[in-house]
Amino acid sequence: MTTATPASATSVLVRLKLSLLRNGLRQSTGRRAAFVASAVLTLVFALLQLLGFVALRFQSHPESVAVPGVAVLALGWAVMPLFFPGGDETLDPTRLVMLPLRPRALVRGLLAASLVGIGPVFTLLVLAGCGLSLAHGAGWPFAVVGVALALLTCVALARAVAAANVRLLTSRKGRDLAVLSGLVIAIGAQLVNFGAQRLGSGGLGQLRPVADVLAWVPPASALAAVRSASEGSYGVALAQLALCAMLLALLIGAWARSLTRLMTSPDGSTLQAADDGGRDRASAGLARLLPAGRTGAVMERTLRYIWRDPKTKAAWVTSLAIGLIVPVFNAIQGTGSLYFACFASGMLGIQMYNQFGQDTSAFWMVAMTVSSPRDAYAELRGRALALLLITLPYATLVTAVTTALLGDWSRLPEVLGLSLALLGAMLATGAWTSARFPYSIPQEGHKNVAPGQAGLAWISIFGGMVAAALLCSPVIAATIWLNITDGGARWSWLLLPLGAAYGAALALTGLRLAAPRTAARLPEILVAVSKG
Repeated sequence: MTTATPASATSVLVRLKLSLLRNGLRQSTGRRAAFVASAVLTLVFALLQLLGFVALRFQSHPESVAVPGVAVLALGWAVMPLFFPGGDETLDPTRLVMLPLRPRALVRGLLAASLVGIGPVFTLLVLAGCGLSLAHGAGWPFAVVGVALALLTCVALARAVAAANVRLLTSRKGRDLAVLSGLVIAIGAQLVNFGAQRLGSGGLGQLRPVADVLAWVPPASALAAVRSASEGSYGVALAQLALCAMLLALLIGAWARSLTRLMTSPDGSTLQAADDGGRDRASAGLARLLPAGRTGAVMERTLRYIWRDPKTKAAWVTSLAIGLIVPVFNAIQGTGSLYFACFASGMLGIQMYNQFGQDTSAFWMVAMTVSSPRDAYAELRGRALALLLITLPYATLVTAVTTALLGDWSRLPEVLGLSLALLGAMLATGAWTSARFPYSIPQEGHKNVAPGQAGLAWISIFGGMVAAALLCSPVIAATIWLNITDGGARWSWLLLPLGAAYGAALALTGLRLAAPRTAARLPEILVAVSKG
């Protein structure tokens, strides 16, 4: 009688990964079509990258792109688990806690399973292109070893980061990171655009100093070894490969220790919750700085939403970042205008729109406290003042930084005045559209509008922005007149107090006009914001 040889943990985990992929595709036709489309697009993009690196083989500085490219690829593998923890279900090793596996066997199996998927194939093709662009003569064997080492290091880096932060990724803060992934993509796109413009004007040689430094930073050193071997520096090439191998060993060791700790330590859900008294006392101390009465209470609640609610936090951080990136990056590139600083006021003013949507179904508690237009005015005023605590200093900072980069300090008052007028107009139109066009913000997922309410969102935001621009037309006209009139520049400083006063008047008028409508439409607002 013969007994079957038990399958190794590595083969089991690889088949498990394939089963997860296969079963996921069986869930729906739409998911299968999305997977196939994304796989095809990824492979096409990877092949284009491969061809691009092969074309660099005949250029004078291929290492200036190949070596930094590997570093950027490794960075992507390191941060991807933090922002997309749900992208790979096998990233959470606690799912395997009941299996009788030792850390060493688990590490081998999960490392092999990590090589299955679209991401590893994309990485392999790009790394192969980097190797092809650098390999000549004796560099070919080093290219094979270097590509394999770099791929394993990228995968192990992602696994080690995910295992070390698995508690974070499954918590509320982890969901906050996932929501903020769009911000990282937006900032990265701006950085890529800025870098591409600089390279287009100065050539690839500008990256040579960066490549020389990264040549000794693994896993980029594994591909730099190909270049060194091709030039006959075999000792340098072996040292660079050894650096990557050392990092791979350290990552696997750290990963194994994290797995051991996760498999043997109790989950946070089984422990007694920590005392939050200190945090409450801290928040109470902050509340003492706010105005008394309903205004202060509403301001504190709004600030808590900004700090704690993932969707609200993501919207604010995105607006803060984009409001700074657009004027500053354009100023650095030498193609910007000082008036781009008004972009910060516009981005932050959008946060006044759909104020009641962030309350979702809990808006009924706010509605119970509003019995008259006066109560509604106090509610809207408190929310607007909370926004001003952040927007006023930030808009001033962005204007000052943009002015410093462009070196045009004489126009700072007029631009800051126009920015404040635009902010006041955004607060006014935001208060009115919050009462007239409220919509729900789903708490789960990445969608910011409930199904069937996209039209309300478009009307609220874009209609309000157009109305705010029209309301600012007197200040815009005054700015244009002073700039085209002889001797008008000496009076341009008057636009600062004029814009500030005009913006404050617009904000107060908008709040007073929105208050009666808010008080009269409380049931309709509650129904609209509760659909998510």
